[in-house]
Amino acid sequence: MSNTFERLELISEHACFGGVQRFYKHMSAEVGLPMRFGVFLPPQALAGGSVPMLTYLAGLTCTEETFAMKAGAQRVAAELGLALLMPDTSPRNTGVDSEDHHWDFGVGAGFYLDATETPWSGHWCMESYLLKELLPQAAAEFGLDTTRQGLFGHSMGGHGALTLALRHPGVFRSVSAFAPICAPTQCPWGHKAFTGYLGQDESTWAEHDASALMAGQGAAPYPDGILIDQGLADKFLAEQLHPEAFESACQAAGQPLTLRRHEGHDHGYYFISTFMEDHLRHHALALG
Repeated sequence: MSNTFERLELISEHACFGGVQRFYKHMSAEVGLPMRFGVFLPPQALAGGSVPMLTYLAGLTCTEETFAMKAGAQRVAAELGLALLMPDTSPRNTGVDSEDHHWDFGVGAGFYLDATETPWSGHWCMESYLLKELLPQAAAEFGLDTTRQGLFGHSMGGHGALTLALRHPGVFRSVSAFAPICAPTQCPWGHKAFTGYLGQDESTWAEHDASALMAGQGAAPYPDGILIDQGLADKFLAEQLHPEAFESACQAAGQPLTLRRHEGHDHGYYFISTFMEDHLRHHALALG
């Protein structure tokens, strides 16, 4: 895979806290369709410095714009010298007739894996898109430090952050999540997505389940610790998220985990923005 974007197009650019927030479109070889992403470059990067790259994976129904507009991350990222990369959550306009029939499957719901079932396997390959294409090409395009990469996300994107960090050891130096889907093999969202994307053979599902992946670790993959924030007023907590499963898996693996449970906080961006600074500082400390 080339480290050069194909047909990179700047959609918009916005001055922001001494840095710049940009949105791009490019042709993806992995997906086989145009994909969009956002990037925040802090003032340190604009001055020519090689800064760490922190990638945020958004949740169901979100786009590359959601985090940039709602999370309030740019001010602290500018202070800390962190570049923020914001992929879209799925391919779009794929020609698959049923791509937008469900809010929690198909468009806006890529689950950060490579589908193996037709018709989804043709374009739904978000894991390969991120790891083989977007991250290396963004780092090369914007002069970011590939040895200092962090990954975090929310809900479906929290699932993506945890699973990709565990599936690709050595790529990321830090990981955190907001209200992640911690055990998708045990919840309705996961069953729906995995059946559709991966098929009926449940033996393949565990490869994309953060709790199952952590349980298989022989040693702590992130000795500096993983940070998770979870709202206790989250309407999805009991049925869909299962943070206790990941907590138990971390304890068994000896993986340091800070799992903070917050009274009164729900699943949305008021919750995320409240604790965003803590996550950015967690990553900045690990990334140096």
